[in-house]
Amino acid sequence: MKTNRGEVKRIQVTFTKEQWELIEKLKGELGLSDSEVVRNIVLNWLIEKSFISTALKNRLFRGDDNGKKR
Repeated sequence: MKTNRGEVKRIQVTFTKEQWELIEKLKGELGLSDSEVVRNIVLNWLIEKSFISTALKNRLFRGDDNGKKR
């Protein structure tokens, strides 16, 4: 999912050593960078808990505003 630089919100997050070790193990599976992995963990949790509707899921993961595949 691409965004313009002006649409990005940066936050600082603190993890314990054990939490960080788990995140490190997910690199390559959920993303290549630290930020990709953490972002995908959060988005997957939101989807799992049904905070994100099916329509929004389609738009987020198919990459357009209409929910149609590119």
